[in-house]
Amino acid sequence: MKNLDLTIREPEELAKVARALGSEVRLRIMQLLGDQSMSVVELAEAMGVPLSTVSNNIVVLEEAGLIRTERKNGLRGTMKLCSRKRDQIHIDLVAAEQRKIESFFQYMPIGNYTDCHIVPTCGMAGTQSSIGVQDDTALFYEPEHFGAQLLWFQGGYVEYRFSSRHALNRKLHCLEVSFEACSEAPNYRLDWPSDITVWINGIELGTWRCPGDFGGRQGRCTPIWWPRSATQYGIVKRWRVDESGCKLDDERISSVTLEQLRLKEHPYITLRIGIKEDAEQQGGINLFGEQFGDYNQAIIMRLDSIAESAAEGSNAS
Repeated sequence: MKNLDLTIREPEELAKVARALGSEVRLRIMQLLGDQSMSVVELAEAMGVPLSTVSNNIVVLEEAGLIRTERKNGLRGTMKLCSRKRDQIHIDLVAAEQRKIESFFQYMPIGNYTDCHIVPTCGMAGTQSSIGVQDDTALFYEPEHFGAQLLWFQGGYVEYRFSSRHALNRKLHCLEVSFEACSEAPNYRLDWPSDITVWINGIELGTWRCPGDFGGRQGRCTPIWWPRSATQYGIVKRWRVDESGCKLDDERISSVTLEQLRLKEHPYITLRIGIKEDAEQQGGINLFGEQFGDYNQAIIMRLDSIAESAAEGSNAS
């Protein structure tokens, strides 16, 4: 999705876009360019208007940044090819200083999952010792799993439920999830890629290719009793969803938006972390709690909502 975000603090840009869209001819051009690129001649023929009319309106749309043009060599010489640059335009008429972002954090221990599907190799460790027997999938359904500070599996997923209370009756700005993870190799192996995927409310946000299973030094939070020959630490990754799409850290990875997540439909928000059955790199996952790895954090879900200023509220009334 090719989005254009404009605010009231950009009056010149707003005016350009408003002028560009204030014409039935230009709106028809935008419609025709929705599925394909077209030459100026093709546009004129499709619309039944003079070539000069299309050319003049193309200039206005291009100046507003809504389409792009390029010259291509054709059978009859050079032609001007047009394509649409924007699929959605979001105009924010509230100045940034009139908004206050409220952030709500929830911290989820990695052992507090509500559902799972586990494919060995697999296992868990707590703060004092390993939990149960390695590669026994039944372990993941026993009460001891609530004490896990490190869990690993080769395939499948774990799923958590977070409260949606802070999403109700608020205008949401973004949702963020962060956790520390790495691949799962025998002992550890720095070059062991794995495709780790995240879902919210059953909607796939995207996949992170972790480069390896990290060891060779003690994790900053990893207990001293844990073998040095085993996995020691991971990487903290941050998944962010807002009105424009989903980013992994600061890189856009999908077009999934807040609206698609349906955050207000249930009293909980589900977070699934796992390895897809058809993942290209089936390298497993290690998931770290506060007392394992390099970072003293559980799984963190952050919800940002927008609170309008008191001044704006009084004006609205």
